[in-house]
Amino acid sequence: MKLSEAKAVITGGASGLGFATAQRIVDAGGQVVLLDINDELGNESATQLGERAAYVSTDVSNEASVQAAMQQAKETMGGITLAVNCAGVANAGRALGREGPWPSANFNRVIQINLVGTFNVTKEAAAVMNENEPSEDGERGVIVSTASIAAFEGQIGQAAYAASKGGVHAMMLPLAREFAAFGIRVNTIAPGIMLTPMMAGMTQEVQDSLAAQVPFPRRLGKPEEYADTVQFIYETTYVNSETIRCDGAIRMQAK
Repeated sequence: MKLSEAKAVITGGASGLGFATAQRIVDAGGQVVLLDINDELGNESATQLGERAAYVSTDVSNEASVQAAMQQAKETMGGITLAVNCAGVANAGRALGREGPWPSANFNRVIQINLVGTFNVTKEAAAVMNENEPSEDGERGVIVSTASIAAFEGQIGQAAYAASKGGVHAMMLPLAREFAAFGIRVNTIAPGIMLTPMMAGMTQEVQDSLAAQVPFPRRLGKPEEYADTVQFIYETTYVNSETIRCDGAIRMQAK
């Protein structure tokens, strides 16, 4: 598959890693539908990307919302060949902090958005992809989810986040095995410390401190490097059920 022919849905596509991926696809000649809950930013981002981009308000944690969004994306682009899961939250809290145990509702919210949301988008996108005509390799579509290095080295206070991202990584293999019958590949990217809008809002001192922890290159990751990885996965058919770390070789410490 070539990015120039992609018909992509991208959750969390209004900003950060999702928007960088959308920009890459549009620049290559493909089409994108941004799925996000920030309607103002979503519409602005779609306008910025141009006529081959559209925005659909979507709550990934709500199954019905995802189903409706996929049907709208299918009608807009004439199908879906690529789904990229970038939507997520990074709420942190110690399980037993100064104010007592962390509320389970906080834990559940992270799981619902990061893990269940990824599953909702994956299964609904696959259902639409299954209607595509297969390529010479029998391929109908590609799904790329976003885990995190926290899936492997979760820090203190990241129990919920690490569990959600570990789940994204763990469900990849069974989904790839199941979707093999339909010609749909499932892969995951585990980013390190990336220069997203949230990170850019931190002081330069904080950014420099985090960058100093990265072995090489000693800097924060660029959203465009995430997009590079998506493109590699999409265009390399033999890459299936793989989690690719995009992290400059960093291994997170306990805190």
